[in-house]
Amino acid sequence: MTDDGAGRARRVGLVVNPTSGKGRGKRYATTVAERLTQRGLSVRTIVGRDAIEALDLARQAVAEGLEGLVVLGGDGMVHLGVQAVAGSPLPLGIVAAGTGNDFARLLGLPIHEPVAGADLVADWAVRTIDAGRVLHHSEERWFAGVLSSGFDSLVNERANRMTWPRGRMRYNVAIVAELSVFKALPFTLDLDGVRIEAEAMLVAVGNGQSYGGGMRVCPGALVDDGLLTVTVLSKISKPEFLRVFPTVYKGAHINHPAVSVHTARRVDLTSPGAMAYADGERIAALPLAVEAVPGALKVLVAAASAGGAADAGGA
Repeated sequence: MTDDGAGRARRVGLVVNPTSGKGRGKRYATTVAERLTQRGLSVRTIVGRDAIEALDLARQAVAEGLEGLVVLGGDGMVHLGVQAVAGSPLPLGIVAAGTGNDFARLLGLPIHEPVAGADLVADWAVRTIDAGRVLHHSEERWFAGVLSSGFDSLVNERANRMTWPRGRMRYNVAIVAELSVFKALPFTLDLDGVRIEAEAMLVAVGNGQSYGGGMRVCPGALVDDGLLTVTVLSKISKPEFLRVFPTVYKGAHINHPAVSVHTARRVDLTSPGAMAYADGERIAALPLAVEAVPGALKVLVAAASAGGAADAGGA
């Protein structure tokens, strides 16, 4: 259904990251805008000079009366879109054009198919799911997929400081470099009032299942159960870490004796000097609190999934 029920074209904002997916965002932008228009939607294209400006423009457009927000890019653009619409009745459409596209895959959306992605948006099948909310001092931040701290966040920090190589290879180089100096960190977790202390390699808090382009760090997470899934990898040797690491792509790491999995509605996470990332974006230094907010996010999905069908597993 492309109108608002009163015969008027639905007004949507299309937020574009022109650099996502090695320039796919820029190449797809015209195709997606034209297809949405052909399908009867009224499209307002939003492009910022950076993520901060893009989010400001998206929020302004929402305040001026949009009926939906569409993001064109990868998980970073999903993260941006969630900031603009979480907790509101506006649905988020995702046209996946990034490198990892973990959240789009979780929802069973087309990947690197701009016309199919635009058609799915235009079909306007809405699914209501949970979102994660981060509380840090007086600030609030939302996320769709996975929040993590430890080895993976340090790799992100290192990769963000690097100017070479580009793309996914930069992340791989950062993994090798960080592993050579990494030491397990002391974490304190409060899971709905239950305190856990662990010397850990990483802690991941999942509303979704995967990050980093298919690493299923929280394979049991569901986006509509009102809970967060918490995966803790306790201290292991570096050779053992290298042995276990590849199993995360199938979610088999949870069978390792050093891995524990928990569920909670709220997680308070502390580790001196550690940084948290969510949806691949830098969030804040610990300590911080994370809570599941049931039904906080509406997403546009295939019609068969709109009623809350089971999450699409795997990468």
